[in-house]
Amino acid sequence: MKKRQLIITQADHQRLVELTRGARLDPRLGAEALAALNALDAELWSARRVSPGDVPPDVVTMNSVVRIRDLDTGDADDYELVYPAYADIERNRISVLAPIGTAILGYRIGDVIQWPVPAGVCRLQIEDVLYQPERAAFAGEMAGAGT
Repeated sequence: MKKRQLIITQADHQRLVELTRGARLDPRLGAEALAALNALDAELWSARRVSPGDVPPDVVTMNSVVRIRDLDTGDADDYELVYPAYADIERNRISVLAPIGTAILGYRIGDVIQWPVPAGVCRLQIEDVLYQPERAAFAGEMAGAGT
């Protein structure tokens, strides 16, 4: 399976780099959390950074709501990809620092991702991007352009 280059906004890239740097200062940081930070850093530095208006509508960005199918179980769920302070699994808000959150950032509808999680390796498919802030902002600008 060929790995696709991830797409991320310049602003999200900057915020996430700052987040990972700050998280490394936490003295309670365990091996699993450090591995997640390293994985996110690797994804960030290999990503293609673009302006918000240049993000394709099928890309998972921060604060996107996405439908993800677990290819091993067949289950599909909708999740919002958020910064750690807003994570709430009860409300299907998944932190970008969680293994699944890191796995889906920057991928597109139809992409299949194999990603290590505490229970092993999961295979996920991005089925849909139900909400993407960049697309919503562009739609709002277009709606206001005719007034």
